[in-house]
Amino acid sequence: MTEIGISILSSDLLNLEKEIKSIEKSKADYIHIDIMDGHFVPNLTFGPDIVAQVKRMTKIPLDVHLMIDNPARYIETFASVGADILTVHYEACNQLDEVLSLIRRHGCKPGLAIKPTTSVESIKKYLDKVSLVLQMTVEPGFGGQAFIEATLENLQMLDLHRTHHHLSYIIEVDGGINKVTGKKCVNAGADVLAVGSYYINALNREKIIQELKN
Repeated sequence: MTEIGISILSSDLLNLEKEIKSIEKSKADYIHIDIMDGHFVPNLTFGPDIVAQVKRMTKIPLDVHLMIDNPARYIETFASVGADILTVHYEACNQLDEVLSLIRRHGCKPGLAIKPTTSVESIKKYLDKVSLVLQMTVEPGFGGQAFIEATLENLQMLDLHRTHHHLSYIIEVDGGINKVTGKKCVNAGADVLAVGSYYINALNREKIIQELKN
């Protein structure tokens, strides 16, 4: 069954605990936390304090997505406040092997994210070192964007590479995910759908989760 991560980027941050309890009630598999620095992407979001607060509120695994330059500086910090998965961007790392090793040393599962226009070919040599590959299906930086159909080809390539080389990384997608685009992603090989606005704005959140999972 497909797993679901709920992005809190568009949630009601003045009522964060209520939002987390709603996510728990909906039986989501992950809480997806987007960390943006205003440099790698043109937006500023959360810091380690928010991750620590969410960790205190729930036992749902925290999928922390670092959309920041030079993420090696912050691996220890985010690991120490409760990240379960730490995902860094291929485009933001000069020494990616070392960054992925650093994530493991600090007790987190290493994830590797790519932008919509980044080729799978450019990350193949790292795929035996990661627990998760995150294919961005919109340009990173803001919630509520339209899904980019061309990213489906990357998903198919990631799935084929995983099968051919007997690897076990999870394939996740993030951006513009709803019932229609989610199904396309799953058919192309995705295992985890990170959902933001579609879930947050839904009248029946539990129904949305079940539809996406099935």
